[in-house]
Amino acid sequence: MSTAILAGVPVPGSSLDGDLRSLGFDVCTAADAEETVKLLTAAPADERVAVVDTRFVGHLHALRLALTDPRFAAAAVPGALTVQPEARPALTRALATAEPGPDTLAAALDDAGTAVQRPELGTLVAAVPTDPQTRHEARAAVAAVDDEAVRLRTAVKSRDGFFTTYCISPYSRYIARWCARRGLTPNQVTTASLITALIAATCAATGTRGGYIAAGLLLLCSFVLDCTDGQLARYSLQYSTLGAWLDATFDRAKEYAYYAGLALGAARNGDDIWVLALGAMVLQTCRHVVDFSFNEANHDASANTSPTAALSDKLDSVGWTVWVRRMIVLPIGERWAMIAVLTAVTTPRIVFYALLIGCALAACYTTAGRVLRSLTRKATRTDRAAQALADLADSGPLAQFFRSIVRGPRNALPVIAFVGGAVVVGTLLFAPVGSWWPVVGAAVYCVLSGIAVSRPLKGALDWLVPPVFRAAEYLTVLVLADRSGVPGALPAAFGLVAAVAYHHYDTVYRIRGGTGAPPRWLVRTVAGHEGRTLVVTVLAAVLTTQHTDNTRFTVALTVLAVAVALVVLAESIRFWVSSGAPAVHDEGEPA
Repeated sequence: MSTAILAGVPVPGSSLDGDLRSLGFDVCTAADAEETVKLLTAAPADERVAVVDTRFVGHLHALRLALTDPRFAAAAVPGALTVQPEARPALTRALATAEPGPDTLAAALDDAGTAVQRPELGTLVAAVPTDPQTRHEARAAVAAVDDEAVRLRTAVKSRDGFFTTYCISPYSRYIARWCARRGLTPNQVTTASLITALIAATCAATGTRGGYIAAGLLLLCSFVLDCTDGQLARYSLQYSTLGAWLDATFDRAKEYAYYAGLALGAARNGDDIWVLALGAMVLQTCRHVVDFSFNEANHDASANTSPTAALSDKLDSVGWTVWVRRMIVLPIGERWAMIAVLTAVTTPRIVFYALLIGCALAACYTTAGRVLRSLTRKATRTDRAAQALADLADSGPLAQFFRSIVRGPRNALPVIAFVGGAVVVGTLLFAPVGSWWPVVGAAVYCVLSGIAVSRPLKGALDWLVPPVFRAAEYLTVLVLADRSGVPGALPAAFGLVAAVAYHHYDTVYRIRGGTGAPPRWLVRTVAGHEGRTLVVTVLAAVLTTQHTDNTRFTVALTVLAVAVALVVLAESIRFWVSSGAPAVHDEGEPA
């Protein structure tokens, strides 16, 4: 429930009462300050309340931005203030020291340490005129600006990829408005996008030219819906932590399910490309981990004086370079468009070749730029950033044990992590199939991974530690499955990496939502990255032989994948459905 209090003497001809009711508020009128305080005090503590000056003149969307955005404990525009239940105690204290008007209460909340969000209005009007002349001028300013056009324009991300900006958003914003007017929620649109992508993957799995064409078209339709859900959230201010998590995880589920569909379709035509599908998933996931780690490491770092960052900002001031730099990283819009077109006109193998080459170049470009920024900046990394990197590392019991007994050199932690990953992957590449040398390499990796997190990750390049761990674990599974020669091992490995990747994405979005990493019991149960790496190498040593009819390794990988998936999905769903985490809106990867 929400209650709005109109404070002051009603103004003849004002539509405030109707506007507030259209925004979902129960409206009460308080003729004087004493009655305003009484109504605010009487409102239930678990309700959102708003105070609006009866003299307010402005756009309905200005009121919507100030009073209905769920992300902020308190928000205000001139003449209107809203307070969520979590900030009601602060409002009560403010009433004891300030006049009960929206602007004075907003100032008192700010002074007392409760942040009051003041949305950027741009051309929208929000004013409290005090005489007939200024009221007339304010109403004229309102009439001069179409707030619905502003609402549609701001529903689109301010920063997006070229393909999305020019090929999708010009019409997807109208689909978002259509959905809003019919009461559809962003989460429903997100689910529709997922279903459409899964149907596309099924079409790709048929292995026929007609199936590939249908798959490409449906993948593009899924992407349109994927853009629409975020635009609907911005258009109707329906933000939530759950929505941000669904949008991000469903994007990965859609893309990786499509990879599996292409691999199944190719297999129907006698072309085994599971290693390419798994390689594409590994590369794409590691790219995202680089993004997450770098951003978390620098989320609240101070004194950014990197000349590389300054050069980047200068390039962004030149029109054409902005689009080139956005396209070269192959964001989701360009990537899915490429996949869809190539699926329709070529073969799955060519799709994966193009995807791997494009993503590899993009990964080199972005990672090199971030390394240069990190090396040339002078900044202090906070304890919060170091903890976020430690959580992203996903260290299990073995790494925690070695962390407690061996301390690594302060400035060499990413090097130690890289050496550990190189040892285990290198051993896998050159040791005979079925030998125990990979187990030895994995044991060394466990020791070094513990040393790599033995100190707070506050060094210039320490954000590279989690991506190195992800690459080492995923490549271990890929190389073992590929070299084993066991039928079905690569599809089983695909499922295992997908389950583990879900766990890592879930960790990221818990941190971004401000709710912290998954509980330690979950990380211990799924053994951490180093424990899973060791388990997979032991299974390969015990269960693989030179005989290609041996399927025990495939069964073991499948069981492990199912076990990890069940544990992480159960805890993830429990958390996101019942956590009560504060609403957020995360733009995530540029669509």
